[in-house]
Amino acid sequence: MHCRDQCGACCIAPSITSPIPGMPHGKPAGIPCVQLDDELRCRLFGKPERPAFCGSLQPSFEMCGRDRGEAMASLAELERATAPN
Repeated sequence: MHCRDQCGACCIAPSITSPIPGMPHGKPAGIPCVQLDDELRCRLFGKPERPAFCGSLQPSFEMCGRDRGEAMASLAELERATAPN
């Protein structure tokens, strides 16, 4: 599966605890990454400064669903399920 155009769910829904250029403390869940462009694409894709967490996300039906709404919902649920108590 390939990334869906105009989605960006994986750059919005999850929290990222590692530094991101422009977000030295990472980002909270539900907040768009500053590296997400107007086309909802990652400006760091394929670059060494891209956080390892981001590179570890691989598009799959389980994560992305049938559309952007399903992707946002499944990633938000994963975020809740893995959040520290």
